Amino acid sequence: MFQARSTIIVLLLLAPVSSFSAETPAPDAAPAVRAVLAAQIEAWNRGDLDGYMAGYWKSPDLVFFSNGTDTRGWQPTLDRYRTRYQGAGKQMGTLDFPAMDILTLGPDAALARGRWRLKMPDGKELTGMTTVVFRKRTEGWRIVHDHSSADAG
Repeated sequence: MFQARSTIIVLLLLAPVSSFSAETPAPDAAPAVRAVLAAQIEAWNRGDLDGYMAGYWKSPDLVFFSNGTDTRGWQPTLDRYRTRYQGAGKQMGTLDFPAMDILTLGPDAALARGRWRLKMPDGKELTGMTTVVFRKRTEGWRIVHDHSSADAG
């Protein structure tokens, strides 16, 4: 009786392990995430902040961390960009992501990490690091958390 009960317990404990190994891997999110980033670059470089922000989750739960500042929500993030890059005497420059790795975290989550670069019309170049969390929403892949920082200098 004890042996039969032990066998059943072992089988029940192993059942979840065998079901995990049979799962199909999550589809590669990299092409879709890269498409969002490419659309953001194009929008930024034509001075279209609304188009750039289309890559972000339009929600009050969007999180944007940058250089010690915590901005919460899509509209406050847009307002921050407008103040910083379209305010009086400000210029947006030309944006690119010269090195960006994309990691698929699951069927509806991905992480992009790497470098950003902003070339200003006066020749100055701003650079930094970024880690961006994407989630697959009904409207497509969107940034739900952005943590970006500028290089010192």
